[in-house]
Amino acid sequence: MADSTTDLYTRLLRELTKIDYVKPGEFPNIDLYMDQVTTFMNTHLSDSKIKSDDKILTKTMINNYAKNNLLPPPVKKKYSKEHMIVLIFIYYFKNILSISEIQAMLNPLTDKFFDPAGNSGKISMEDVYTEVFNTIKSQLSTINTDIEAKLEVDKEHFNDVKNKQDREFLQKFSMICMLGFDVFLKKQIIEGLIDTIVSDKEKSEHKEAERKAKKEPVKAPAKAPASKETHKK
Repeated sequence: MADSTTDLYTRLLRELTKIDYVKPGEFPNIDLYMDQVTTFMNTHLSDSKIKSDDKILTKTMINNYAKNNLLPPPVKKKYSKEHMIVLIFIYYFKNILSISEIQAMLNPLTDKFFDPAGNSGKISMEDVYTEVFNTIKSQLSTINTDIEAKLEVDKEHFNDVKNKQDREFLQKFSMICMLGFDVFLKKQIIEGLIDTIVSDKEKSEHKEAERKAKKEPVKAPAKAPASKETHKK
């Protein structure tokens, strides 16, 4: 593998270690208007952009998420800390999952734990966010090590190709295939887990419907009104 290609991977890996996330303590303690939300997201997630002109979040995106039932509606045009946590989850998932898959995964989460007032006494959205992203942060070094291992394997590919340009292209293609297959397998697992969430929700809704049906009193059939002939007799 040419030094220029190795330098490219080294730079990409270095950039990977720089990717940060919004820490729980960085969320504002006051509700924000939409312009303030987009500014906050674009500022705090700028390191995750692939291209400098990529948009992290726009007003149109927020409106579409609300229309597709991914995001609970704002309260008096303001968005809470819980809204922003949901938006961050959407941001990371939208590149690998469909809208319907994200909806199937996030709806049970917001139904149970979305409480802007913070009076539920249960696990909050912030608790979920903190637990999940602390775990993900600790996985970055593992991901880095895995990519470096794939890079070492890729260095041995197509070394018999004499044309330097062709060799570098084929090695990059090989690396993309290895990374892509890894993503494909993990996406299969993700989709399987989402299917179980949907199945569990359907079973729960079915049981709830049966429970309500058992509680409803059986109404006696209404008596038919007497005919005119009967009254005459």
